Amino acid sequence: METITTEIWDEDAHSDCPFVADQSRCCGFDIYGDLLKRASYIEYLYLLLMREPPSVTQALLLESLSIALANPGPRDHSVRAAMNAAVGGSTRASALIAALSVGAGNLGGAREVFCAVDYWHRCELDLQAWKQLLDDPPAQQGADIWLPMEHAPGFDPNGSVCPRPVLQTLECLEELGGTPALQWLRTNRTHLESVTQCPLAFSGVAAVTFYDLGLAPEQAEMLYLLMRLPGAAAHALEQEKLGWKNYPFFAQGVTVITD
Repeated sequence: METITTEIWDEDAHSDCPFVADQSRCCGFDIYGDLLKRASYIEYLYLLLMREPPSVTQALLLESLSIALANPGPRDHSVRAAMNAAVGGSTRASALIAALSVGAGNLGGAREVFCAVDYWHRCELDLQAWKQLLDDPPAQQGADIWLPMEHAPGFDPNGSVCPRPVLQTLECLEELGGTPALQWLRTNRTHLESVTQCPLAFSGVAAVTFYDLGLAPEQAEMLYLLMRLPGAAAHALEQEKLGWKNYPFFAQGVTVITD
């Protein structure tokens, strides 16, 4: 039988049926005999990505970030895409796919987080290195797929001030301790904002948190997409029930003609 190469998953086949598992292990841990009783969802999520269990601080950090990102709100483009799909009568899967597609890009999306985490790996806690990189950005990976970044990743090119929720999230995460990059960003935020001429954004807070957690840029990109889906799902379900006549972007702009 052909086998799949993976260091994440391992299972033993049932003695009576080779097509079902008798025991499943994730990174060496018995999922249904051990993790199911002892681990939280956040701890398991970290284990899947990093292949080792998180420390107490790492688990708290990821859990707090997941709350901050779970619902970007109707202002966010990805949430709005899910709402548009739902109120227009698309399937629920289509609403989530719309959120993923719109939320994957360079403006507040997962690709921006990828680039921001890459910047953190390049510059670490060196303010001069940050200034040089922001003044002379590196060639972007995947340039044949993605358009070039038009602003400093992690900062809002359309913003005039750093929003209070962004500052509250940065403060909360930094105070958990054991987060050198978050502490450094909180101290040097205004310096970076003066260089970029843009305020810090949620994508920037997410990126520095992922860096402190030890995630690679591609891991951060995936996790950012995943962590923002709950809000898109909730708003899509709400608008689906309210219907298009109560949706401000459709109600006045759609004329139904009876033939």
